[in-house]
Amino acid sequence: MKVHVGSAATAEEAEAIARSLAAHLGVGVEVHVGDDGEPVASADPPETAYPLEDDLGPTDRERDLRAEIADIREGGPAKYRERLEEQGKLFVRDRLDLWFGGEGGTRGAGDASAGGPAGVRFEDGTFAAFDDWHPDAPGRDGGSDGGDEGTGDDADGESDGAEASDDGDRLPADGLLTGGAEFEGRDVHFMANDFTVKAGSMAAKGVEKFLRMQRRALKTGNPVLYLMDSSGGRIDRQSGFFANREGIGKYYYNHSMLSGAVPQICVLYGPCIAGAAYTPVFADFTVMVEDVSAMAIASPRMVEMVTGEEIDLRELGGPRIHAEESGSADLVARDEEHARELVADLIGYLPDRAGEKPPRSDPKPPKFSPEGIDELIPESPTRPYDVRDLLDRIADAESVFELKSGYGSEMLTAFCRIDGRPVGVVANQPTERSGAIFPDAAEKSAEFVWTCDAYEIPLLYLCDTPGFMAGSQVERDGILEKGKKLIYATSSATVPKQTVVVRKAYGAGIYAMGGPAYDPESTIGLPSGEIAIMGPEAAINAVYARKLAEIDDPEERAAEEARLREEYREEIDVHRMASEVVIDEIVPPSDLRAQLAARFDFYEDVEKDLPEKKHGTVL
Repeated sequence: MKVHVGSAATAEEAEAIARSLAAHLGVGVEVHVGDDGEPVASADPPETAYPLEDDLGPTDRERDLRAEIADIREGGPAKYRERLEEQGKLFVRDRLDLWFGGEGGTRGAGDASAGGPAGVRFEDGTFAAFDDWHPDAPGRDGGSDGGDEGTGDDADGESDGAEASDDGDRLPADGLLTGGAEFEGRDVHFMANDFTVKAGSMAAKGVEKFLRMQRRALKTGNPVLYLMDSSGGRIDRQSGFFANREGIGKYYYNHSMLSGAVPQICVLYGPCIAGAAYTPVFADFTVMVEDVSAMAIASPRMVEMVTGEEIDLRELGGPRIHAEESGSADLVARDEEHARELVADLIGYLPDRAGEKPPRSDPKPPKFSPEGIDELIPESPTRPYDVRDLLDRIADAESVFELKSGYGSEMLTAFCRIDGRPVGVVANQPTERSGAIFPDAAEKSAEFVWTCDAYEIPLLYLCDTPGFMAGSQVERDGILEKGKKLIYATSSATVPKQTVVVRKAYGAGIYAMGGPAYDPESTIGLPSGEIAIMGPEAAINAVYARKLAEIDDPEERAAEEARLREEYREEIDVHRMASEVVIDEIVPPSDLRAQLAARFDFYEDVEKDLPEKKHGTVL
């Protein structure tokens, strides 16, 4: 604001007036002396401007409240907090500091008195279960801090209710933290178990906080981070939260409602047993931390009781089991810091909510020149190469982010960026069983396609496969059931899709890999491409086996077999497919990246309609 004073005022007086008014009114002030057009002095309000006569301050009541909050933030009994270091993991509030604490994990001044990280905008339910344990709760006589041998603190994560909670047990925040935070520049909802409180077990007040957080995420449309370290339901206090309409069961209902609406990312820091194990499998993406995390439908103790099997938690449900055998873990982190790094990378490919485009980045050239693509692809369709090397010549440098790398490894599923645009890649991996599609590979690819489609991430299929694997074992493993899910997901996806026939596209493999019949925006062939019901060797054997068997001379038979193979390959060559307009274009391999970038850009806003129906019946 501008203030005019008499012409007799000195510059010092004008400056004093500017400072005083700025502090008193909380606005910037310019002081003009007499008729001067330019201000003689100016001042900005102090960072916090209060009326000069206001000398009020916090009372004992507020100081007591801050002391109560600080006590709650200390977590459960000290001895359980001391054990965390031995277990190789952080106390939950130090974990929040790692995730949301800003540069170097420093705390924000605005929340320093409460001990909260800078990026935590607020916490809900700090005083949950306060009346049940705190000596300062209304009506309590100060009680002791003893009796802290709570349920669920066994090494295997079992929550057996062997020792009931009593009034002396510490139950700060009821062992579960929820709130809103800023993570990598994004607003997110979060929940985090406090393992020092009854081994992170779930009880009525904590369950209510969890449910409220999920309901609010449905309203805001912001992503959700689940930082899990829970032994399951608190068995000795299960009344009022287990089977209720608004109990633990509602977690998974809400997970289902959130699925495909906002990204849900779960990180496991310890044993997640029984009901707790469903949150990571319902999440869109699950990260397990090596050496400390596990998830299972029941603890080793319960497994032995029910089945007689003796097994430790690592072999029952550790990271290797879920990353390589069940497919429930998308990523495995070395430690807590690495887990945060992985999620920071992952969220960069995702929008905040369904219906929004994923965020774009500044384009980068690929790690290796696209000019090497043709030499990378062997001429023989049976010789392997690593499809990751192909991606390194297509995708922006350092942008390839692979998921479920140890599960169904005959297929690669990964995010990457092409000219700065996030893209979901489904690629056959010729180094793994020639890139044949096995049940696990089909299942993980179907789920990946489904997730990409939910979050508007365009799809790139890199096809080089002899097709779906045959044999009695894969039939028992559900090759038809899991294969149809991949075909269904590909058929139903309405995001822009580009398919590249890199080399062999045999059998139903071309169907699963987004072939011409599956409404891709483009089907591109490289000169190494072939499309056929089956490969030359199998075809010749199927059609000409009897004729070849009638040739007695081995050399003559081999020559005739080679001639028939070459004749067959001419029929399935990508040039024939282009001539018959089965594919849209054959592109020089060196131009593949530029072609894909141009096509994804051109078709960015393509609209596709699905039949009007409630939903399909396949997934």
